[in-house]
Amino acid sequence: MEASTTIRKMMAGNKIVVPAYQRAYSWDTPIEKSDRNTQTDVFVSDLEEYSRSNAISPYYFGHFLFEEKTKYFNLIDGQQRLTTIVIFLSALFAKLKSIRALSEEEEDCYEDMVKRRSTIRFSTVDYDNQVFIDYVIDQNKSDYNGLETESSHRIVRAFEFFMKHLSDKSEGYLTKMLSIVGGATCTTHPVQNESEAIQMFIFQNSRGKRPSNLEIVKAQFMHQVHLHGNCKDEVESLIEEIKRRFEKIYKSISSIEYRINEDDVLLYTLRVYFNSLWETNSLDKINKMLAIENPLDFIKSFSTSFEHLSQFFGKHERESFGIHSLISLGGIAVALPFVIKAYRYGLPLDEIGKLCSSLESLVLRHRLIGTRADITSRINDVFEKFTENKKDISPIIERIKWMKATTDWWWAYWNDERLNESLQGGINHSVGKYLLWKYEIHLEKQGKAGYSQTRFDRIISPELEHIAPTTEPESKPHGYDNYDEEFRNQFLNCLGNYLLLSKSHNCAVGNIPLTKKLETYTHNEQQREVKGLVSNNEIWSREIIQKRKDKIINVIMSNC
Repeated sequence: MEASTTIRKMMAGNKIVVPAYQRAYSWDTPIEKSDRNTQTDVFVSDLEEYSRSNAISPYYFGHFLFEEKTKYFNLIDGQQRLTTIVIFLSALFAKLKSIRALSEEEEDCYEDMVKRRSTIRFSTVDYDNQVFIDYVIDQNKSDYNGLETESSHRIVRAFEFFMKHLSDKSEGYLTKMLSIVGGATCTTHPVQNESEAIQMFIFQNSRGKRPSNLEIVKAQFMHQVHLHGNCKDEVESLIEEIKRRFEKIYKSISSIEYRINEDDVLLYTLRVYFNSLWETNSLDKINKMLAIENPLDFIKSFSTSFEHLSQFFGKHERESFGIHSLISLGGIAVALPFVIKAYRYGLPLDEIGKLCSSLESLVLRHRLIGTRADITSRINDVFEKFTENKKDISPIIERIKWMKATTDWWWAYWNDERLNESLQGGINHSVGKYLLWKYEIHLEKQGKAGYSQTRFDRIISPELEHIAPTTEPESKPHGYDNYDEEFRNQFLNCLGNYLLLSKSHNCAVGNIPLTKKLETYTHNEQQREVKGLVSNNEIWSREIIQKRKDKIINVIMSNC
């Protein structure tokens, strides 16, 4: 592999692999027409701008760092760019083939940069690679079944974006783009020693656009193992251990619907390690710890704690409704250090579920009330006292219970009175969906023994519907109350006028008269309840909205 080369020459005859301990595909794609400046949009815009410029020098795709193996190259730096290049080329070749057969030279380009017989030139992380092959390389699958990780969704979205973008392009446009990408220059640095590859990664990313703190820490960990390992066997064993753990971390992060930032994971872990919710400067702390004479014990202990979040967001989220409910609420940064500690101390799953339910109540209040009061200072002491020697979660639960009831001014920002006040008006839609899901559970279990609670992820693309539309329907009578100032300001945007339904259902009803809307309200208990509230050709009045709002708030106050 030459130091200064082109994309086509770099890939031709080689097999390039993103190792599983590296970050999966993370580039975003425009979802709406108004979305701009996502990485894939900028990628194609830059190519088109270059195409219009009539520049003499080739397009430049940057530097790629490889670790040379016997039969393939591990891609250490540049995986996001190269993944996008291959996705774009696959879409481009697909469009060109739909116009005419490829020329001999184009067939050679395809074999050099995408696939030659059974040899695929580029492979992403192993847990996404089958999706990458099915959707991008072979294009024999187009539905969304089997997309288990967020990164796999990103891969498919990027491919669909490029296919749509290229759908109306001319043959001349396509061939010119193929020439630009294949002939684009790049620089490469293949190394045979893993330690050198890690050092190069740290050096390069200290000078240019930095990756996430988590990736930097991973590289630093592995570098320190190479520096301080006592023997070759110990070094190889520890490196493999770190790789395995980071593979689990990235897969777990990519799998959860509530997207957790990589650097946040690092920060939560540090708060546990240093036993303080005030911890903020993650890299500074780690660099100091890595400067000690033998940091291997620190590395072992620190990397282990990441596995707990993998369990929490994975298997245990499916098994524990308390965990599932906390994750579904979202905005749970303050809760996660407590959760990591509970796992570290080996608490049973039912105890962790109880802890999550208590923390969920506090997080919900914090999100709804929106006070500027600092919650960390109110709970940091119980966090610090929650230790290996004192594994009891009851002081944490009692503190939260007390905060919900107290009238002491310094503590009362999250009490029941403030919660009730926050529920009276408009609600943030993400929290509103959560609240109406909880209300749905309440309705479903009425008079039922042994009831199994409905999970939030069973609702397909949940959305909030305004029963009385925010814009008054033009046709009258429409079945809603008089759209005067009071109705618009006090009743349209409140819990009594919100309804939980799927996105497809929400799009179908829209701004239509009440009678037609009620005909569609058959899919869950709260929809059927709304139908029952309007009988004998009554209108959806402010009195009915107030009555329903009061009932929903009573349920929330009783359960939160």
